[in-house]
Amino acid sequence: MAHLLGAENLSIAFGTRTILDSVSLGLDEGDRIGMVGRNGDGKSTLMRLLAERQSADGGRVTRRRDVTVGYLDQTDVLDGDLTVGQAIVGDAADYEWASNPRIRDVMSGLVQEVDWNSRVSSLSGGQKRRVALAKLLTGDDDVIMLDEPTNHLDVEGVAWLARHLKQRWRPTDGGLLVVTHDRWFLDEICTRTWEVHDAVVDPFDGGYAAYVLARAERDRMASVVESKRQQLVKKELAWLRRGAPARTAKPKFRIEAANNLIADVPEPRDTLSLNKMATARLGKDVLDLENVSLRFGDMDLFRNITLRLAPGERLGLVGVNGAGKTTLLRLLNGEIEPTAGRLKRGKTVQTAVLSQEVRELDEVADQRVIEVIENEKRVFNVGGRELSAGQLVEQLGFSAQRQWTPVKELSGGERRRLQLLRLLVGEPNVLMLDEPTNDLDTDTLAAVEDVLDGWPGTLVVVSHDRYLLERVTDHQMALLGDGKLRGLPGGVDQYLELREQALAANSSSSTAARGSSQAARAAAAGSSRPGAAGGTATAVAAGPEISEAEKRAAKKDLTRIERQLSKLTAQAEKINAQMSEVTQRSAGADFELLAELNTKLQAVAAEQEDLEMQWLEASELLE
Repeated sequence: MAHLLGAENLSIAFGTRTILDSVSLGLDEGDRIGMVGRNGDGKSTLMRLLAERQSADGGRVTRRRDVTVGYLDQTDVLDGDLTVGQAIVGDAADYEWASNPRIRDVMSGLVQEVDWNSRVSSLSGGQKRRVALAKLLTGDDDVIMLDEPTNHLDVEGVAWLARHLKQRWRPTDGGLLVVTHDRWFLDEICTRTWEVHDAVVDPFDGGYAAYVLARAERDRMASVVESKRQQLVKKELAWLRRGAPARTAKPKFRIEAANNLIADVPEPRDTLSLNKMATARLGKDVLDLENVSLRFGDMDLFRNITLRLAPGERLGLVGVNGAGKTTLLRLLNGEIEPTAGRLKRGKTVQTAVLSQEVRELDEVADQRVIEVIENEKRVFNVGGRELSAGQLVEQLGFSAQRQWTPVKELSGGERRRLQLLRLLVGEPNVLMLDEPTNDLDTDTLAAVEDVLDGWPGTLVVVSHDRYLLERVTDHQMALLGDGKLRGLPGGVDQYLELREQALAANSSSSTAARGSSQAARAAAAGSSRPGAAGGTATAVAAGPEISEAEKRAAKKDLTRIERQLSKLTAQAEKINAQMSEVTQRSAGADFELLAELNTKLQAVAAEQEDLEMQWLEASELLE
């Protein structure tokens, strides 16, 4: 494989802290590399150095002369005065970019729902991120570098991006370097993994799962070597201590050196682990939404949904952006009242909510980390042991020095860890988490999942992280933006299938509608002619090879096909309604009936596709 770019003895430091120390590595054609590591260890810095957007203190970056690099920064800022279309394709005419199938795929996958003519300044943060990503992917770069590309993407968007990157090049062409905390995404697209830690970079073959296995084996071997080393040191110390007191200065020096060697070894402890917290007892009833509807203005966000949470239930919520996932949590927490229906709340229920923005910490922004926890309690009973607030905070990764940092100076990941700890020490028995994985590195994610996996209360998680949902929840439900809540016995994969079916159904309906309007316009144009001769002359001029008999037959076919398409659209809507009813009635447990209905729906979709092709063929005869 040909070399694309690399680094030789790269070194960089910020103040007194060394971020990278004499790092050498390379990116070859066909490489799909994911970078992992703790927040602040230098992943984004290394990527900026390789993209030559930042200069190193020492070493150099090598790049083949003809190689072009596309870069997506976390802080990319688009010109707010440009329209969406101008920001993505510039001044290129529609026919220029629309003739490229890759660009069309990018448009439909990322910005299909964004107004093409709206100003960039009017977009939300998530929409701006999608536009920036679309602008990058429409290019033809040899190497693509992505820094947290899955931020602001829903499950469907992440799946599309993974599919696009896998199909963008041949297996032996191009190069990809990505920094992300989305472990499913890493597993799906990466063939190699770079772990950035302690100013060095360790390479591993395979995606995230292979990296975890390899790292576990590396740590096991290192522990064996360290155990042998410590045994030798202990024997050496024992020999020195058994000797005569009147030793010369040389043995005394050896004793001091040996003691320093042992003192340099930290205590074996998982700094991010957190034992489960005590929870208040839950009664028979927890939280029930009964026939709830919610209306905002002219929009029905929810229509007659029912959701019952049992003690110890673990529910994952997925859905398109804007479908109402966060609003559903607010309904469950009693923050907003439904337009119709009611919320039934158990007498012993104590809820806690982790919001996306972690706004709850704003009220304690001037306090220090240790003070925030001491305000709840000073002594905690964890796993049968009494721990002080300082000891408890340290178990979640806050060092003795970091405990005295003001909350307002914490990073996004640290704020998230602190708020989760604050919620848990409050001893709730119903925990609701809104995108809990935001701003967390992979090690912290594993620790948080370990906490949630052993937490005995009722858990509701809204997340686009498929890895997290599969790990800590027992079943998932979906909001597809149609006001209904659907069970997902097949998990996230079933959600993606439902989205594809919904998009296909919408496409079929719009195609049929376009066909009907075109046929009506054609008929109106024909009837507006002064006589049949005029109409005939026009038709003959457009296509002299088509006879009148063939045109009449084509018109009959169009009418017939449009009637059949309308019937099939009605059938598809009926089947979808039946699936929704079965899902609500059985909580998604009637797998056989759902599978039967899904088979019928697929058959209808296939028939619609065949009829659409026939309609296009017939319409071409009349053009």
